[in-house]
Amino acid sequence: MFAVIKTGGKQYRVAADEKITVMSLEGDAGSVITFSDVLMVEKDGAAQVGAPFVAGASVKAEIVEQTRGPKVISFKKRRRKNSKRKRGHRQDLTVVRITEVVG
Repeated sequence: MFAVIKTGGKQYRVAADEKITVMSLEGDAGSVITFSDVLMVEKDGAAQVGAPFVAGASVKAEIVEQTRGPKVISFKKRRRKNSKRKRGHRQDLTVVRITEVVG
């Protein structure tokens, strides 16, 4: 059984006992969260597709850790103008473990 959920403007295919990395969510490590934006649920070969969400379906997960992504460097140089700019960015991420798919 698996589901397709939407969080942080992205879609993820999840199943029980999987770890996924999503955009930053509120909560500490060990807290339980529920994803209610379920776009599709598949069970025993039969798929339910929502319009836009599947009614009564949800995915329960546990926060494993709050972390940060790799450093991304944005470097701009304007040639012959003696001008350059260097900026770094690290995205805040949350690692969650899917505990069950309800639906």
